[in-house]
Amino acid sequence: MIFQPLLLASLALAAAATEYKHFDCGTDVDAATKEFMSTLNDLHTDEKAGSPAARAAHLARDDANTPIKVDAVFHIIATSDKKDDITSDMPQKQLDALNTAYAPYKIAFNLLNITWTVNDAWAVGAGADDLAMKKGLRQGKYSTLNLYFQTDLAGSVLGKCTLPSSIGPGTPAPSVYANDGCSVQAGTMPGGDVDGYDQGMTAVHETGHWLGLLHVFEGNSCAGTGDFIDDTPVQSTSTDGCPTGSPGKDSCPTQPGMDSVHNIMDYSTDACYTGFTVGQVARMRSMWGMYRSGK
Repeated sequence: MIFQPLLLASLALAAAATEYKHFDCGTDVDAATKEFMSTLNDLHTDEKAGSPAARAAHLARDDANTPIKVDAVFHIIATSDKKDDITSDMPQKQLDALNTAYAPYKIAFNLLNITWTVNDAWAVGAGADDLAMKKGLRQGKYSTLNLYFQTDLAGSVLGKCTLPSSIGPGTPAPSVYANDGCSVQAGTMPGGDVDGYDQGMTAVHETGHWLGLLHVFEGNSCAGTGDFIDDTPVQSTSTDGCPTGSPGKDSCPTQPGMDSVHNIMDYSTDACYTGFTVGQVARMRSMWGMYRSGK
């Protein structure tokens, strides 16, 4: 593998590794556009009404049986001290993890390119460096998933991602959506060094956000709309590890259903994840059709 030196930062960053005791995702629903939140509410209302005619009139979504093919670009960004930590086989293993997780829902990812960059500031991506990195590296259209695997991702989080939003009619300039994409701690790739989170499922989780999903514990409350999806039980806390045994984790005992500890949009360890609900799959397809397909 060949790393391309790019604007190497002059400041030496601390080399100490961050210990992750719990999955933490930096995706911020408060940063979502009002239009996106309004769309979530409308979709939730239509789904609760159960009217196929209303949904068909309101949504520009793919049929549930139509395969969705998503082009993707992986960016590996390392500090000079960690430029050898990500081996050449890890991106392919990450792609395999993505496709394995989404295959049951007829969503597939086609890897167009892999970039390799050594940049001490971008490998952290703090503050203005995050946008500078994306402006310098992002490839493809708005419908192209760009995953940035950073060796020292800022904020002690394992990942963060942008939610879909309207980018206007026609074909906007790439600068309009330069910030779009997901940042992922590189050590979570298959073969990485983040214990419990080294099977590639962090990127799978963040891609769920990119396709329009919120956390199953969104709002951290037993009341309210949560993730705006009816078949994910109300959940007030994120999950740590992979709770086993009976009766199981139930953060809202007065509400129907147990916590979705095996759901990809919780914070469980990688081995605990099993998939998405029917409602989540419908939501991703709706969001793809409304915001990203053909863009």
